[in-house]
Amino acid sequence: MRSAPLLDGWTVSPKRGLFDGVGGDVAPAKPVTLPHDAMLELPRSPEAPSAEHGAYFPGGAVEYTRSVQLDPERVNTLVLDGVYRDVVVFVNDAFAGQWPSGYSRFSVPLDPYLREDGTAELRVEARAHKDSRWYTGLGIHRDVHLLSGPRVHLDVDGVTVTTPDLDEAGAIVQVESRVVNDSARTRTALVETELRGPDGAVVGAARSPITLLAGETGTARQRIWVAEPALWGPDSPALHEAVVTVTGPDGADTETAVFGIRRLQLDARHGLRINGEAVKLRGTCIHHDNGVLGARSIAAAEDRRVRLLKQAGFNAIRSAHNPISPALLDACDRQGMLVMDEAFDMWNESKSPFDGSLTFADWALRDLAAMVAKDRNHPSVVLYSIGNEIPETGRPHGSRVGRFLVDELHRLDPSRFTTNGVNGLVSVIRELPPMGGADADAGPQDINAQMAGMGARMSELVASDLVTERTEESFAVLDVAGFNYGETRYASDGERFPNRIAVGSETFPSRIDLSWPLVAELPHVIGDFTWTGWDYLGEAGIGRIDYTETGGAFSGTSGPYPYQLAWCGDLDITGHRRPASYYREIVFGLRSDPYLAVRRPRLDGLLQAGGPWSWTDALSTWSWDVADGTPVTIEVYGDAEEVELLQDGVSLGTAPLGREHRYRALFETAFRPGELVAVARSGGVETGRHVLRTAGEAALTASADRTELRLGAGDLAHVEIELADAAGLVVPDRDREVVVRVEGAGELLGLGSARPDTTESYLDERTTTFDGRAIAVIRPTAAGAITVTVTSGGEERTIALHVRG
Repeated sequence: MRSAPLLDGWTVSPKRGLFDGVGGDVAPAKPVTLPHDAMLELPRSPEAPSAEHGAYFPGGAVEYTRSVQLDPERVNTLVLDGVYRDVVVFVNDAFAGQWPSGYSRFSVPLDPYLREDGTAELRVEARAHKDSRWYTGLGIHRDVHLLSGPRVHLDVDGVTVTTPDLDEAGAIVQVESRVVNDSARTRTALVETELRGPDGAVVGAARSPITLLAGETGTARQRIWVAEPALWGPDSPALHEAVVTVTGPDGADTETAVFGIRRLQLDARHGLRINGEAVKLRGTCIHHDNGVLGARSIAAAEDRRVRLLKQAGFNAIRSAHNPISPALLDACDRQGMLVMDEAFDMWNESKSPFDGSLTFADWALRDLAAMVAKDRNHPSVVLYSIGNEIPETGRPHGSRVGRFLVDELHRLDPSRFTTNGVNGLVSVIRELPPMGGADADAGPQDINAQMAGMGARMSELVASDLVTERTEESFAVLDVAGFNYGETRYASDGERFPNRIAVGSETFPSRIDLSWPLVAELPHVIGDFTWTGWDYLGEAGIGRIDYTETGGAFSGTSGPYPYQLAWCGDLDITGHRRPASYYREIVFGLRSDPYLAVRRPRLDGLLQAGGPWSWTDALSTWSWDVADGTPVTIEVYGDAEEVELLQDGVSLGTAPLGREHRYRALFETAFRPGELVAVARSGGVETGRHVLRTAGEAALTASADRTELRLGAGDLAHVEIELADAAGLVVPDRDREVVVRVEGAGELLGLGSARPDTTESYLDERTTTFDGRAIAVIRPTAAGAITVTVTSGGEERTIALHVRG
């Protein structure tokens, strides 16, 4: 059916129950453009029920309303890509549909509820409470579409494209088109399919008549030969289109499905192969939020995130721990980013008091069907995950549930592989004695805290016979065994289970130098997914650095209020790469130059304390607002045999590097303005160098990632704000407030910095830079000109944007 975005013209207000009373002080409905995150507007508090898990935001309930005028002679359907959570849809005050999961795409038929004139008042209710272990947002956080078509039409998500046969000569493209006859009589329709290559040229076509009784649905299957097609792969993501037109007595209905032609193979000897070539997954787990935009999934933001992650060396993402948005999938298709799409964070056993376990038994299969319907034409999706750290995976009845889920996925989509992110600790936790340690008297601890406190015992437990025995059946039902923090099993599992294929579905960022060589050397291990590549809201402060007298490991895992970011991403929420990102790039073998980072100078004598998701507090800068002679620690990363550090041309010595030394070296020196140079050598020959220089006078700068925008296309401009000198060197420790104002055909959608413990709102027009940086996100609202003005400390910068209608 013809699809039109239904993003503007909505209002949002707090949801008020009928028995809460009539009248009184009620917050008025306010106009909004979708996608929208109502939770960002709620006040944060250290007393919030979700505490650090939800970034200290409270829960709430909201309702969205909109009027539509429809043609009652046509078939009309509302499609919602994701509403968090427990959504209920009313049309003209009649219950029309619901979906408990906040991440599933679902549709609501509108025709039974229309008034005689075709008008409809839409009301969409959503709720968020203590139902998640991370920040979820609240409301319609993904796109909404209005579908309209003739009585004989293509079904919602009714076109499926697969490539069952592929060799050097060409490919068979199979197009299955599900046609619905909503008329009162038997109808014969013509299904015509045209395949178009990446350049838009027609590369194949087919036509098939189909006869359907009144109210019947049928599928037209067409196998179309394409000679020497351009293949989709991570390095060459060639995309094709299948344009399907169904012509019946009352008109034509057309849908375009974007797809890629590629072949997937999987075995323990070669690992994962795409188009015959072995591929190791350089992966990252990501949560669904977009930083200062909250939970909104907007095409331009998702495209930017995927592009920056790929530039940082990643070639795969795991959607932790929920089905990924269509906008993010589109970006992955375009840029060749492989995807592990994950269905659940819990099954029948809860992790939060009001989470998805309450509806899992009744809704799990419908959630799987919704995920597959969304994913199946996306070539980027290579793996489906049925869960994350599910406690039931260590028990027979839980393994049985896993088998049912895998069987259903294979029935719905036999072309892809299945996995499950199993944490050995979680799988056997009920069989373990109480955890000891420094915080044993502090009361109950969550799993993250227990993992952080176990240290080396965690690795020993994961590799134990107990975990092996309890998880064998759960792993046996999968195509790929997913190990969360289980790299100590890689080698032994390859011997004990010679046909088992493994993936590091979640790993500590600080151990990539230990886990990646195993991935590279063991053919049955297909990849590593770090926690995490992009920072996120919630699980506040798990990657922070504390400063204590003894250093080492901090107590527990959670950051106290006002922490709101996890602070464990290779890239921060503005998209800026942190030192851990460059370290990972070196370990991946993608960077030959060394990398310099400097720990923040301190004069109080306190030492860094971190957790398993922490990096150091180092920045790649030699610009510090401290007195000359202040002691500093310098980190150098590299894969060469050794590195020499020069300060203003004077050698501070040489230190070994490379895998045997965990790709890092430390130097101690005293700060003074000037220059640092790291020179890497192997066999006495220079392999690369990295230079840091002290910045000059800092000035306000602002630049947009794009100045030409399109209206109504999910477009955004990201304005990067920096305090930098004339050479572009950012000054990190002279942060100040900046004000952003937007005039003309646009609006300020979000503003903030990467500061993990801020009390500032991302919805304000003021923010304080962090380490010399901030970001503003601008959304077009009409065709015309947009003027963005950034001011700070008496300085002003102006950016001109243009919006095409």
